[in-house]
Amino acid sequence: MNAEQPVHDVRTPRAPLGSSPQHLLATLLGEYLDSADADLPSTAVVAMLREFGVTEPSARAALSRLVKRGLIATRGSTRPPVYHLTPAAIARHRTRMRHFLTFGAQPPHWTGDWVLVSFSVPGPGRAVRHAVRRALTGHGFVGLYDSVWIRPGVHAAPVRAELSALLHPVEGARWSVLHVRFDEEAGPHGPAAAYDLTGLAAGYAAFVARFAPLRAAARRGTVDPATALVARTSAMDSWRRFADTDPDLPAHLLPQPWPRGQARETFLDVHSRLGVLARTRLVEVTTPHWPDAARWITHFDAPGDQARPAPAGVPHRTG
Repeated sequence: MNAEQPVHDVRTPRAPLGSSPQHLLATLLGEYLDSADADLPSTAVVAMLREFGVTEPSARAALSRLVKRGLIATRGSTRPPVYHLTPAAIARHRTRMRHFLTFGAQPPHWTGDWVLVSFSVPGPGRAVRHAVRRALTGHGFVGLYDSVWIRPGVHAAPVRAELSALLHPVEGARWSVLHVRFDEEAGPHGPAAAYDLTGLAAGYAAFVARFAPLRAAARRGTVDPATALVARTSAMDSWRRFADTDPDLPAHLLPQPWPRGQARETFLDVHSRLGVLARTRLVEVTTPHWPDAARWITHFDAPGDQARPAPAGVPHRTG
């Protein structure tokens, strides 16, 4: 392959990403739009998702679901409809992007504190137990024993409120939320044993191997815009799962060598190098349906100050 020729296949997934078109659309809007003032035609959304193999009916269904979730809203009563991101969605996207782009940049500030939850549900309350476990997982807890769950840190108010809402109506249910420290943090009986750190390390290593060809092609400047859009979104889709599930434990509780640093470098290299190309492709496919596309479409990047990621390359907006 000639180094000056664009790469049309860098061996990265080109199928729809994430669990659903709804998830994919939320990812795209979070990455490439950063204003509630932008009028987004439904036909432009269909064109965006077509790049990922999503059909028009599925794209329109995804739009409807995001409206129901309050992430986007209709503007006026035109046909075909025009949408815009809600201010709440903009704030959420900025927070999420900051989390994804700064995750792993600094070692955690470790105090040795853990939040521990213990609960008991009498009788055949299988559905209630399942709801409690799902809620605990959503708050970043992991099961140390059957009904004893832990997470690092000291913040307990959100989980305490949710447990109260779930279990207070259940007769005979009991629960406790405690702040604890372990006498022996490391080793087979310490809190780190509750996590599948071997599996997490394997996931990071697989991420590095999966995106190595794309990273090399991006460094050579041989990735075309269409490939860049799908591949960059694939990298973000994969990385965000680590950022949402890695407990970010201190080094003394992790197996060594720990591959997260290499995975983070791979992600940031791909994400930053392909940002302009991905934006270019998104503008190209949406402009026939949305003449103002170039005015509003941007892309997030991790700047030199990694604590303050922000939209990059935003065109000058008039009016």
